[in-house]
Amino acid sequence: MAETTKRADTNGSRASSNSGPTGAARDVAGTVLGAASDAVARLPEAAATTRGAVEEANRAMRAGSDEMLVAGTTLSIGLAVGLLIGGASRLLVVLAVVPAAAMGFTLLDRSQPGRPLQGR
Repeated sequence: MAETTKRADTNGSRASSNSGPTGAARDVAGTVLGAASDAVARLPEAAATTRGAVEEANRAMRAGSDEMLVAGTTLSIGLAVGLLIGGASRLLVVLAVVPAAAMGFTLLDRSQPGRPLQGR
């Protein structure tokens, strides 16, 4: 009876060492590998969707009136300044400035009379 208890303890300690830090690390590595492979598989679709959205936004900006672009630029700059003063992350501030820059450059392209329009 004592031998049976000793064997159970030995087997139990082996099982716990496999499910300890090494086993947990293997499980985490397997999960990360699965998530990374899923992300890589979806990357081309996400890139195509993003490209389509950027092209549509560019078309909308070029088709919009100057007043709409001025209002959008002002709103985006105001949002960025408010985020900056409020202590938001710099990444958020930069993300708020991106639409303002796009609309501002569209306005600048329109205001230069001697320059031919691109894409038309």
